[in-house]
Amino acid sequence: MLAVVLAAQFMALLDVFIVNVAAPTIGSDLHASGADLQLVIAGYAITYSVLLITGARLGDRLGHGRVHLAGLALFTAASLACGLAQGATELIAFRLVQGAGSAVMIPQVLSLIQRSFTGEARMRALGVYAAVIAVGAAAGQVIGGVLVSADLFGTGWRPVFLVNVPVGAVLLAVGRHALPRGGAADRTRAFDLTGLVLLGGAVSLLTVPLVLGQEEGWPLWSWLSLAAAAGLFVLFCRFEARLARRGGAPLIAPRVLRHPGMGLAVFRIAAVMAVNGGFLFALTLHVQGGLGYSALHAGLTFAPTAVVFGLVGLTWRSWPASWQRILTPAGFALTAVSVVAVGLVLRGGGEGGAWLYAAYAGTGTGIALGFSPTLTRALATVRPEDAADASGLLATVTQLGQLIGVAVFGTLFLDRLESLGVPGAYTSAEALVACMFALAAVAATGAVSGLVLRRR
Repeated sequence: MLAVVLAAQFMALLDVFIVNVAAPTIGSDLHASGADLQLVIAGYAITYSVLLITGARLGDRLGHGRVHLAGLALFTAASLACGLAQGATELIAFRLVQGAGSAVMIPQVLSLIQRSFTGEARMRALGVYAAVIAVGAAAGQVIGGVLVSADLFGTGWRPVFLVNVPVGAVLLAVGRHALPRGGAADRTRAFDLTGLVLLGGAVSLLTVPLVLGQEEGWPLWSWLSLAAAAGLFVLFCRFEARLARRGGAPLIAPRVLRHPGMGLAVFRIAAVMAVNGGFLFALTLHVQGGLGYSALHAGLTFAPTAVVFGLVGLTWRSWPASWQRILTPAGFALTAVSVVAVGLVLRGGGEGGAWLYAAYAGTGTGIALGFSPTLTRALATVRPEDAADASGLLATVTQLGQLIGVAVFGTLFLDRLESLGVPGAYTSAEALVACMFALAAVAATGAVSGLVLRRR
């Protein structure tokens, strides 16, 4: 069961980033505009983010195994449609459907782990889960570069999507026997439709300008949308609080938000995922635009980070007990130092040499330590009946953190690049340095956040 759901998790995470390195090929083949390409990349993330909480609640109502398989089937079918798309509009539409399939499928993974494992077994399963999430982002760019450069049977960018089809078909066949398909976890809990509408609207108003604002030059509508998102979030919180006081069933149970360490975990996961998303995005822009790397070369650039990320995520629990309490703040501190080192090594417009790979390894180690222990410890003691709430909450925070990182640090990189004059390898490197220092500041905030939030 664990192998099936984590393989599906990994496949869905790949599709958040795998299209990045394929975008130039898609644009030339489908004659897509810059806005079209932005929607091809961002459409998946928009529906994925907006519908995650809804997917978690559906699993709680209809059965996590059954809903996971339904989401996997939708994701696989949409991947096939993406791979066969004949125009940019078709591809955008199918990417939206693909994101919806992920949103239905992904929240069930944590819920199934929470309900199927206890004690030490649950801790191990959560550790593997965190490692899969951690590796997915960087691995998506690596695999995307390999598939595009291979140009299998002259299909160009299409294997980026079609690779999901045989994998999804196998997982569906095995999952029918491996996953529990019994009754729902809680059919008595009312479905908070008003809360879903308010939260879905707030997340939509937040994510759309984040993913499209830079491409459009941050027009007035993007700022109005962000302001409206803040207002809807406040309205959502007030509605949920009143519903809980009246004895109703809010979208996220208040006891989950009050769970020891959950507030700190939410902040740290958002911070580390923002750093992760911003780092990968800015570095992609630099190596493909500034250094002129091919899709394959650009993809392989992220291999050291992905490998170290996975190894640390899988092994940190076996490290000495005396280290465990300081792993997360130490990870954030190491991330801050390492991303600055990446910027400084590349600032001259060169390829960096051996020191660059050491900085990549440090970044992968630091982000893994900032993310994996935080997620595992936050979920290890959550009650099984709260699994859907916790999984939807943390999956949404993970995705929104990456979106915010891409939007904020991508904007910083591109604005800095424009202010430096004619684009080139050296000016791109200057922009990268500025971006890496900003990422280091966020990582440093994550390192000291425990002191502030735990005291409160």
